Amino acid sequence: MINQFDAVIFDMDGTLIDSMMMWKGIDEDYLERFHISMPNHLQNDIEGMSFTETAIYFKERFNISDTVDKIKADWNTMALEFYTKKVELKAGVMEFLNYLKYLGKPLGIATSNSRQLTTACLEYLKISDLFDAVVTGCDITAGKPQPDIYLENAKLLQVEPKKCFVFEDIPQGLMAAINAGMTTCAVDDEYSSDVKDEKIKLADYYISDFNEFMQKYTSMKGNYYE
Repeated sequence: MINQFDAVIFDMDGTLIDSMMMWKGIDEDYLERFHISMPNHLQNDIEGMSFTETAIYFKERFNISDTVDKIKADWNTMALEFYTKKVELKAGVMEFLNYLKYLGKPLGIATSNSRQLTTACLEYLKISDLFDAVVTGCDITAGKPQPDIYLENAKLLQVEPKKCFVFEDIPQGLMAAINAGMTTCAVDDEYSSDVKDEKIKLADYYISDFNEFMQKYTSMKGNYYE
């Protein structure tokens, strides 16, 4: 099935790596600096926003005196240790990426995360060379569910949007890819388990992990390509 598409694009946090719960902790710790209790459903409110959009949202909602650049710099500092020492790929990711490269598919990343943390993460996991285009929340104005980040990825990959296959873990990300005219596969993630039904409804496909995708939709058998 994957051969029907000319490029494959991945969200990063919650899709390729286990990191979404870490960000919830950072938001809580950051607000504690200003003696603010984290509101219920804050993560739902900022879902899909670009890194800059999220910083603007925090500044305006919580009346934070720091500049937007200072807020982003503080978040980068707080998250950097995780992305350079603790982050892990989700099940089956490495095998699937190698399979796609074996097929000669150009690969992209479309993440709402910052350029600094994205680069640090990909380098730490030793997968940066596998991707032909990386678009982050620092590179676009409108975050997900707007299609900008996926359209920019397709442009850099030199592939028509309709020929791109996208993996995402949250509804706003799926909507962004759908709005870009791309085919989507939702990836299970503990952080978004409460919206699993919505993800299944939105996406063309749904998988628990990338091992399942390889078993169902590719010709990869074990460690061999047939």
